[in-house]
Amino acid sequence: MTTATLAELAPTRLFTTRDGTMLDVRAAFAEDETLLEAFFEAVSADDRRFRFLAASRHLSHEQLAPMTHCDHWRTESFLAFERETGKLVASAMLACDAKMETGEIAVSIRSDCRGRGIGWAMLDLLGEEARKRGLKRVISIEDRDNHAAIELERERGFEPHGIDGDPHLVLLEKRFP
Repeated sequence: MTTATLAELAPTRLFTTRDGTMLDVRAAFAEDETLLEAFFEAVSADDRRFRFLAASRHLSHEQLAPMTHCDHWRTESFLAFERETGKLVASAMLACDAKMETGEIAVSIRSDCRGRGIGWAMLDLLGEEARKRGLKRVISIEDRDNHAAIELERERGFEPHGIDGDPHLVLLEKRFP
């Protein structure tokens, strides 16, 4: 008899993107590290740089560990799988401050899956999770060259702010009533 992993037992939620793609979304667990490592190999070099604010061809265990070893309340990492193929198409993270007032978010989409509304669905999921946790706001720190993410976040109600002392970054903020 085999024992099921946490990932296999984790509940999934269904999201449908604007183009009709059905996504099964679940929390990430320790056993997902190699899956995430392969996922980030399928993310463009620019998107990896934008997500981690540093150029890297390959993610290290130290970079992957925060996405796979979460407390599932203050910090949560989500994986989105295309229902039809089972392929991991997106990774999203919500990391809250100690007071549970602000959460920082980050989203990555496989290069071959961009433009299908997956980013919108993941931002909606992160906003829903932030509200569930009682956060007052979520923020995203973006490289000013990441025009696609900045535009997407603005379309989803985020307001841009400059970051003092760093002309290359912009903070996008969405407040909850």
